[in-house]
Amino acid sequence: MKKVVILFTAIFLIPVFLGAQSIENLDFISPFNDGLSAIKKNNQWAFINKEGSIVLNFRNDLVVSEFNDGSYPVFKNNRCLIMKENNGISYFGYIDPSGKTIIEPLFLNAQNFENNEAIVLKLTEEIIGKNDVLGKNIVQYKYYEVTINPNGNINQYLTPKGFNIILDEKYLKIPPKITSKKISDNLYAVLNDDNSWSLIKTINTEASFK
Repeated sequence: MKKVVILFTAIFLIPVFLGAQSIENLDFISPFNDGLSAIKKNNQWAFINKEGSIVLNFRNDLVVSEFNDGSYPVFKNNRCLIMKENNGISYFGYIDPSGKTIIEPLFLNAQNFENNEAIVLKLTEEIIGKNDVLGKNIVQYKYYEVTINPNGNINQYLTPKGFNIILDEKYLKIPPKITSKKISDNLYAVLNDDNSWSLIKTINTEASFK
């Protein structure tokens, strides 16, 4: 009879032990944003939910933002910044909480979403001539400060003239700075060439994005 009791107890205790989760030796734990907290370990970041379960596993492409309480990646409007390097140049995009890439890393710089909008640097390529000797097109690159929604669609061009840029890692060692600033839900301050400021009002859709 004693053997039966011991076996019965063991069968019901094992699932309890296996269900418990412990995440140890972490370097950083962020506050919760959008119901998720960023955790750091061995220079990689992951996200946990409020039950302490990892919902997005450790990876090294998440972009760290600076906040008053530390520097860490964050989800805003169900989007988190990622960075991918190509030919020595950094490109930025966004993932959802499942880790799926929703907006491909094509921007030269990008900010976190706020109220379903984010400022990004959109890169464009224009053929302005042809080198007959080399048989190659002569290309001019420009970038624009634009606002996008969480699906990656452009809401507003903040700098319609754009900025010329040399797309080479020797000249573009760090991402160009975003100079425009969001100062209210639908109002942006845009820096002009003469260091004066302009105010631009954008149309911000209030739709829910997943």
